[in-house]
Amino acid sequence: MKALAIAFAAASILAGAALKPGAAAAGERALLVVELFTSQGCSSCPPAEAYLGELAKRHDLLALEQHVDYWDYIGWKDPFALSAMTDRQRRYNQRLGRGYVYTPQMVVGGIAEAVGSDRAAVERAVASARTTPGPRVAVRVAATAKGLLRVDLPQAESNVLCDVFLIGFDPLHMTKVLRGENGGRTLNNYNVVREFQHVGFWSGQAATIDLPKLDIGTMRSWAVIVQVEDSGAVLGAARINTETLTTGRGP
Repeated sequence: MKALAIAFAAASILAGAALKPGAAAAGERALLVVELFTSQGCSSCPPAEAYLGELAKRHDLLALEQHVDYWDYIGWKDPFALSAMTDRQRRYNQRLGRGYVYTPQMVVGGIAEAVGSDRAAVERAVASARTTPGPRVAVRVAATAKGLLRVDLPQAESNVLCDVFLIGFDPLHMTKVLRGENGGRTLNNYNVVREFQHVGFWSGQAATIDLPKLDIGTMRSWAVIVQVEDSGAVLGAARINTETLTTGRGP
């Protein structure tokens, strides 16, 4: 919960520097991933969560709220906390040179971090992540004729191993917190990550990855990210349009 200044980790980018940037459509801005590590048991977190709700409205950002479980002991068990998110944050902090984890922490593109409630610092991180030299990959998610999904990744001159993740998140949750540091408050949480599934690898060769069948009967949203292994730089991301599944259209 302590405030830490923004930090950049160029090594995360250099780990995949052999990868040439993928071509983007004219006038299209690459989707940048912003991850907030937070907890309903943290009294410093609600302002950062409200800010993430604003970032989630931006078309150029994939803003994700990831709840950690290490504050559950102080009186309130966060219903959205996942141990996998705690592990992810710890790996980030090792790469970013932080000696310990804290909330609220915003990680941008896997290469920069800032206190999640420090709007100016987060905006600087976003601007810096967009201009930092390094690899990019265009991620395309398409529907098949059978109503399933596949991820298409282009060829690039690189043998850097990357993880491909399928992420399921809920756009909004409202929770009345009964105990702990936020006891008596009703919290709004945005783009809350509920599923974080490893679906494949990519190392620069053109690849197609089949995704598992999605549950589209709920309000859950979905995205795919490509990230240098072990929580390195995020090289590309794409939101999934589930409307193509309900219509059955696709190649």
